[in-house]
Amino acid sequence: MKTKTLILSVFIALCMVSCENQNGKHEESENSEATQHDTIAENHEGKKHWSYEGETGPSHWAELEKEGVCDGVNQSPINIITKDVVVDPSLKTVEINYSSTTKIHDVLNNGHTIQYNVDKGDFITYNEEKFDLAQIHFHSPAEHTINGVRYPIEIHLVHKNANNQLAVFSVMAQEGESNKTFEFLESYLPVAKDETKTVDASCDLNLNLPKDKKYFYYVGSLTTPPCTEGVNWFVFNSTITISVEQVKKLQELMPINNYRPENPLNGRIVKTK
Repeated sequence: MKTKTLILSVFIALCMVSCENQNGKHEESENSEATQHDTIAENHEGKKHWSYEGETGPSHWAELEKEGVCDGVNQSPINIITKDVVVDPSLKTVEINYSSTTKIHDVLNNGHTIQYNVDKGDFITYNEEKFDLAQIHFHSPAEHTINGVRYPIEIHLVHKNANNQLAVFSVMAQEGESNKTFEFLESYLPVAKDETKTVDASCDLNLNLPKDKKYFYYVGSLTTPPCTEGVNWFVFNSTITISVEQVKKLQELMPINNYRPENPLNGRIVKTK
């Protein structure tokens, strides 16, 4: 009788140990699943935003912005090799219709660049299409290079037509004499990141264009995500000058090296008239 009682006691003890082990495994499994769920939720909610360096820099834009075309074959900027540029007498002339009193609506710091938005009025005409000037912004150093030369500042003047197609003027600035229009624009700086400041004043943007209006033309893309293609690019051959102080003032407010590296032409032709 004592033997039977002992065997029964051992059996009950083994059952209890087994149940405890199973409960421990179940709790461990639940904790593991919860941790995994939290990690997935964190990754989903904390989607990384593109930047100009590291794991969110230009080489990762295509994977970060999957709805864009940053891995497309007609991307900007490019390195323009002047000896390879095709002289095309039939290339349409771009007509510039800028007032001497362009109305600047506001200035904003979007964390990637300093951007001035303009009121409707100034426009260009290309290939019988009217493109209204929408905004101007800056990259330092320049995004486009000419024969491998990268200038301290590149100005983009962005125009849009009725079909939302884009035409962008690219103006290179090198250090030299102070620029009056830059003096006006920079008088509204600094602007903190994500801040928009009302300007509601006029300036002459013609002074931000080189006197020699010859340009290189090619079809490319936006130089920031989503890197939309089909953009008409007019890269002016000649430069303008701005002072060292003006360059530094812009650089202090923008990310360091806020430029996208050059992209291959992939068979595209750069033209000039």
